[in-house]
Order: sequence, then structure tokens, then C-alpha cells
Amino acid sequence: MHDRPRPSATQLSTMDLSDPRTHAGNDLTEAWRELRADRPVHWHAPSGGRKGFWVLSRYDAVLALHRDDRFTSRHGNVLDTLLAGGDSGAGSMLPVTDGPRHAALRRLLLKAFTPRALAAIGDQVRKTTRGLLDDALAAGTVDFALDVAAHIPLATICDLLGVPEEDRRFILEQTKQALGSEDGGHSADDSWLAKNEILLYFAELAAQRRDVPHSDVVSLLATAQVDGVDLGDADVVLNCYSLILGGDETTRLTMTGGVLALVEHPDQWRALRAGDVGLDDAVEEVLRWTTATTHLGRTALVDTEVDGVRIAAGDVVTGWTSSANRDERVFADPDRLDLGRKPNRHLAFGHGPHFCLGAHLARVEIGVLLDELRSSVRSVRQVGTPKYFHSNFLSGVSSLPVALEAIR
Repeated sequence: MHDRPRPSATQLSTMDLSDPRTHAGNDLTEAWRELRADRPVHWHAPSGGRKGFWVLSRYDAVLALHRDDRFTSRHGNVLDTLLAGGDSGAGSMLPVTDGPRHAALRRLLLKAFTPRALAAIGDQVRKTTRGLLDDALAAGTVDFALDVAAHIPLATICDLLGVPEEDRRFILEQTKQALGSEDGGHSADDSWLAKNEILLYFAELAAQRRDVPHSDVVSLLATAQVDGVDLGDADVVLNCYSLILGGDETTRLTMTGGVLALVEHPDQWRALRAGDVGLDDAVEEVLRWTTATTHLGRTALVDTEVDGVRIAAGDVVTGWTSSANRDERVFADPDRLDLGRKPNRHLAFGHGPHFCLGAHLARVEIGVLLDELRSSVRSVRQVGTPKYFHSNFLSGVSSLPVALEAIR
């Protein structure tokens, strides 16, 4: 079991939600519960030389923020860029583009991420997952985050993007550094360098694919037109960057957090192994429970109100999915893991125009992992202390030592 401090909402008011240490070092469950009850639209005071921002904690408000055109993502969609004054990918990278341009880019990329387009991917995901679990069972004791979960989504998204096998370890290391760190031991400069390494890598790969296209997403982007105009280098590279981060980190953290949840809730592990809960339902509950992305960010375009609180044009507004997915107004007994939970209208993939492109792919990967675990693993036992990922945007466990016993 793990035990982190659980600050109250009053204590949270003295903390900085933009500081990765706040999230890695604390369990904010109680603070979110109090904010939902008493201050659902909360002003987060300026801290560390950065401006203040609004914090939305209730499900309905976070849901509305996803689709409210009074707010824009063009100035950034996460705290780090919003508080730094903007996102350099605005207008090119899908998550920070709005309006007709966003719709056109999304239509293009959806060609590669529809269930039909991904129909054949399940067999490869299962082969990869089974091989990793076989190796883990043979070893007996592994770090599930590093030895298993880190490789499944990375292999899948790299297959889709056409990243050569020999480059994948490099990509994994850079993605780990770009949005946070394993232990908090890196600086903002380290993150900036990692992001640039990813961008440079895909610039080179896109140039190769323009000359000799393959049947992969990089080639799709590198040879595509939007509204009759070739996509520019920035459009191609930034969207590759977005896809590799979105397709790797969030699913990796969800998988590891899901295994930790099963260790800590043995009744749910037994229900999964016995087939007492449906696999699809179990996947949705793992997504809700882990909530690998903590928040979304927007900038108010006009003076407006949220739940009777005045928001000024230009204000940064954050909707905290980590709170919304535990909102007792929507989820019965939300702090209980229930793999058979129905309905389960979680917001782990967002909602509205920016709904996650890779949602179907992530569900396939998580479903295959749970299925392979229940069919090949008798028991999972925690043998070390989990380490939490240092990020204000990504949430989860970066290290999880476990002992696995095979079904004989």
C-alpha cells in the first residue's frame, strides 16, 4: 500500500497547483472534495512569479469547458504553456487549434485512428503484451511501469507513426522528460530540450517520408493537403509530437495505475479474474480511476460567468479532470474502485471538439492488458514503494515494483 499526505482545501490554498511536486507528493482527493462542495469556481492566486488562474472542480463545469466557445485553446491547453504566455504550436498542433482549421486537421488525422483503420492493431498489441508479460512472469519480480507498461503503448504508437525499431528507446526517454519526470530531478530546461529533440527527430523523419512515403501517419501528414494547401513543416512535426506524447505517456500511466489499483483492491482483482465484470466496463473504470491527465486549460475570450462567478476576458481557466472524475454528483461512491461501474461517463478522454483522437486505441491497449493479466497471472504483489510521476499535467506512477505469479 502507499500513503501520501491528503491536504484539505484550506491547505491546498497555500500550495501551487502548477508545481509538479504538489501532485507527486500529495493525494488531493480530500482537497478536491472540499472544493467541489464549497468553492467549485476557485481563484488560484499567483505563485512563483506566474499569474493566477481559475480552478473548476465539478464535473458539469469541466464538461462544459470542453465545448464552450467562449474559451479558446489557442493560447495553450495546459498550465505550463498558459502561464508562460502561450503555445508556439497554436494554429498548427491539433490540441491548440480551434475553429475550421482544427476541424480540417482532425478530419485528416481521424483517417488513421478510426476503429476500422485500427482493426488490425489488436493482434499486434496482444502479441507485444503477451511477450512482455511472459518475460515478467519468468523474471518473477519486475518494475511494472518500466518493464511492461512503458513498452506497450510506445510500440503501438511508433508502429502507427512508422518510427524505426532502433529509434524507439530514444523516443521513450524523450517523452518521459518532455511533460514531467520520473523523480522530479530535471529542470524546465531539460523538458525544453526533450521537446526539441522530439521535434527535430520528426522533422527528419517527415523529410524522409515526403521523398519516400510509407503507409504510416507521418507519411499521411507529410504528403497531405488541407483546404488544397500542402501541410507545412510545422504542421507535420508538431502533430507528430502531439501524437507521440498523447499515445505513449497517458496510456503507460493508466496501465501502471490500473495494476496498482488491482493490487490495492484484491476484491476487484478476483472479480476480474473470475469474469464477474465485463472487460469493457473494467477498462472504463481503470480510465476513470487513474485519470492520467489532471486538467485542461483554456483562455476566456470574453467577459463571462461560470456558476455565477465573473471571469474576465484573458483569464486562464483550468478544468480539473482529476476532480471531475470523482464528483459524487455524477459517480456513486466515487472513491471506490468498481470495475463493473455503470454508467461511467468519465472525462479521461475529454469531450467535444478536442475529444482524444487515440481513445479507441487506448481502450484496445488497456483491454488487452487486463485480459492477458487475468488469463496468465495468478497474483500480483507489491514489493516496493511506488514512485509518482512529477508533472502538473500527467498523473500516475512512474515506478511500481511487483512480484507476479503465473497461472500453472
